[in-house]
Amino acid sequence: MDKLTIISGALFLAADIFAVVSLAMPDWIVSDIGGDTRLGLLWTCETLYNRSQVCYAPSLGGACLYIMAYARWVGFTAMVLFCLAAVVFPMGFYVEEIGGEPYQLPNSFQVGYSYIFFVLALWMTVVSELFAGKVCLPNF
Repeated sequence: MDKLTIISGALFLAADIFAVVSLAMPDWIVSDIGGDTRLGLLWTCETLYNRSQVCYAPSLGGACLYIMAYARWVGFTAMVLFCLAAVVFPMGFYVEEIGGEPYQLPNSFQVGYSYIFFVLALWMTVVSELFAGKVCLPNF
């Protein structure tokens, strides 16, 4: 195998790992005012005034099993939405739980590790695409 193919594959693998880790962790938006609040996409955890931590997850239902038959198109759509989410996600900072403005978090909240991993995965995917494009170019 060509070196560029190996580099591209390794970067795609690393990007996928960062993306899965960022989805699994509830640290997209964090705050320590009045307790510890960690908002995530698949998990949300709260610790209020030194009580025990409470985590909860939304119910995904059977939709995940239905889309498996269309995995190729789901993968393509996921890549488009993956890039779009990096731009659209900060628009949701105005929700009641956060209380900020679109693209502006209040001072009591911070961007967590999950969002940083997500953006890192996005950049690694772009770099991987560049390496993969170099590999796939025809030689004239």
